[in-house]
Amino acid sequence: MSSQTAIFLMDAAEFILWSVLGFLIWKKKLHHRFPAMGGYVALRLASMPALLILIHGQMNHWFTSFCTAAYFYLYWAVYIASAVLLFFVCIEVFRSALTAFSGLQRLGTVVFRWAALVSAIVSLSTLSFEQPSACIITNIAYRLMRSVSILELCLLAFLCLSMNALRLPIRDMAFGIAMGFGLMSANDFVFASLLSRNTSLTSPLQFVGQSVILVSLGVWVTYCALPEPVRQPVLMPANSFILRWNEIASALGHTGTRVAVQETASGFFLADAERNAEKMLLGNLKGRESEA
Repeated sequence: MSSQTAIFLMDAAEFILWSVLGFLIWKKKLHHRFPAMGGYVALRLASMPALLILIHGQMNHWFTSFCTAAYFYLYWAVYIASAVLLFFVCIEVFRSALTAFSGLQRLGTVVFRWAALVSAIVSLSTLSFEQPSACIITNIAYRLMRSVSILELCLLAFLCLSMNALRLPIRDMAFGIAMGFGLMSANDFVFASLLSRNTSLTSPLQFVGQSVILVSLGVWVTYCALPEPVRQPVLMPANSFILRWNEIASALGHTGTRVAVQETASGFFLADAERNAEKMLLGNLKGRESEA
């Protein structure tokens, strides 16, 4: 079997796994719980057939100039759109993991958005606009995806370290999504450091990278196919640190209840008491004089 045929078969297997994943997400209505994840899967399913046809035509010299240009712009458009959707997927997974802690969920979402914005600004700040337009597109796409990949790895590390505190089962769909994207992100970082952009599509590293993608898709299909355990009510001791932090986070941003403040009377309290005492004495004296 030639290397081109092996790559084509692996691409076909990837498309089949994406199709199975999309069917399971639609069947179990997970797109209502994770709408960005559903949009990401739909984007991959819609773009993969066109990309496979274009790259296969390029390898077999079918309308080489047209296939090369169409593949380039379609691939990087999907790449940038995927980076944007993956950012929202990370937020969905983070919010799903913190469902039992509404205060930490709300505060953490705000911090997560600011961290993503700062990461994107830092990544794009070193971009040079003196290069040709094609290079600018690829550089923007690489920097956006690198920022999202860092967020995905940080999210997976956070879930792994806080699973016991959050009472998050390992079979939870949020953890499965984070684990799959964590594998893909690690694969992208290793792949980018070992492989130059001009390397052939049939190099051994391409097979390794494609294998990791297939494993990640297999993880998602397994999580979607198996029944997800029901979330149990989270019971925390009264002196739990995470419970205290959740109460503090819940209090942040709220104005609290309104208290009606009554205007204080003029003068001091003792002066008012003396006046009342004098009135009572005068009243008693007048009563005695009238009796006499």
